[in-house]
Amino acid sequence: MLKLYNTLTRKVEEFKPLGEKVKIYTCGPTVYNFPHIGNYAAYTYWDLLVRILKADGYKVKRVLNLTDVGHLTSDGDEGEDKLEKGAAREGKSVYEVADFYINVYLDSYAKMEFLPADILARATDYIEADMRAVDEMTTRGYTYETKDGVYFDTAKFPEYANFARLDLAGLQAGARVGFNTEKRNVSDFAVWKFIQPGEKHAMRWDYLGRPGYPGWHLECSTIIHEALGEPIDIHTGGVDHIPVHHTNEIAQTYAMTGKALARYWLHCDFITIDGQKISKSLGNTYTLDDLAERGYSAMDFKMWLLSGHYQGTRNFTFDSLDAAKNRRNNWRSRIALCYQIPEKRQNPNGSSHFAEILAAVNNNLNSAEAFALIDNLDLSLADWQKIDELFGLRLIADTPDISEEQYALISERDAARAAKDYAKSDEIRDKLLSQGIAVKDTPDGGVWEYC
Repeated sequence: MLKLYNTLTRKVEEFKPLGEKVKIYTCGPTVYNFPHIGNYAAYTYWDLLVRILKADGYKVKRVLNLTDVGHLTSDGDEGEDKLEKGAAREGKSVYEVADFYINVYLDSYAKMEFLPADILARATDYIEADMRAVDEMTTRGYTYETKDGVYFDTAKFPEYANFARLDLAGLQAGARVGFNTEKRNVSDFAVWKFIQPGEKHAMRWDYLGRPGYPGWHLECSTIIHEALGEPIDIHTGGVDHIPVHHTNEIAQTYAMTGKALARYWLHCDFITIDGQKISKSLGNTYTLDDLAERGYSAMDFKMWLLSGHYQGTRNFTFDSLDAAKNRRNNWRSRIALCYQIPEKRQNPNGSSHFAEILAAVNNNLNSAEAFALIDNLDLSLADWQKIDELFGLRLIADTPDISEEQYALISERDAARAAKDYAKSDEIRDKLLSQGIAVKDTPDGGVWEYC
């Protein structure tokens, strides 16, 4: 039985799907720069969520959005569009920047062994739907127009503050919102932005007789409406989305449809590095390539992420990454041993421990507890195969059984050692080492593992 911490209620609740397919929406990346390691945390945990649901027997339909327009550098509807910023930085068009970084993200997701989303939704593919959404909100009386855009009137949605437990009375302009003097309430937000005369903005669409572009928050409500329909089962994101982005999504969707957006809301916490926020100015924006140059695979990093709980702030250090790498290598050595022990390889009685591991992660995605179980359980090859499916760590793929020829070399080496022909034994050992296989001597003969 799957239990999830629901941000909406601030409680751990039993998961009950709304229909035959579990509908999930994941807030995706703004595609204007290379992802750093902090960007992978949420997608790792939400990938685990999907894997758990599938292991529990559910069918899943998941949408991941790709923000390629409208995300300003400030949540207060101010600043430069991040795609425009990326284009200026690289001397490319905004469309070239978006296409390039979408491919970067998708390549990195493949390296991280994330299950592909059922729908990859580019924000720019939903512009007409955005316009229809604004029309609907306006018809229902939830918007008003200023010189710089169409704004959502949060006073028209009395429940606006509930999700994030906001103190609207104490909210000050500039704290989480901008200084637009035409706004009726400091918490009001733009659903559509007008491009001002003389303003350079490559991405523009004609709406309401003026060129403009959608507000960042609008895309998620629109995509969910078009691709999944309301209400959805689960909406995921980072804790930073709670006070503004997700709060605005809830308000917009209700204004558009009169329905709740999602039944369960899941949020993961941040990654820090050596106790500090990830920042270019601090020089700690490591990428997967940076880790690879230091000898760590994407799976080592994923192992580190899953070694902790998604709701806790994770502090990244290279010592902790070393521990995760060693843990994964230990698991791979245990898989290699399963190939060499007939009863663990054949596993005639089926998986004997996977149910315990699945039960652990069904308790609010507690991968840390599951990993502790894995460390201590006597597992068969069938168990390891299911563990690999559950966590996506490439344990089996990176630990294939050795060839018959290599097994023959190990047997030949055992015979040489029995005959005290240590020169031949060392020769065979070195040959196997050159193939990435280390042999350990035991009373029962040589046991191999990858090195």
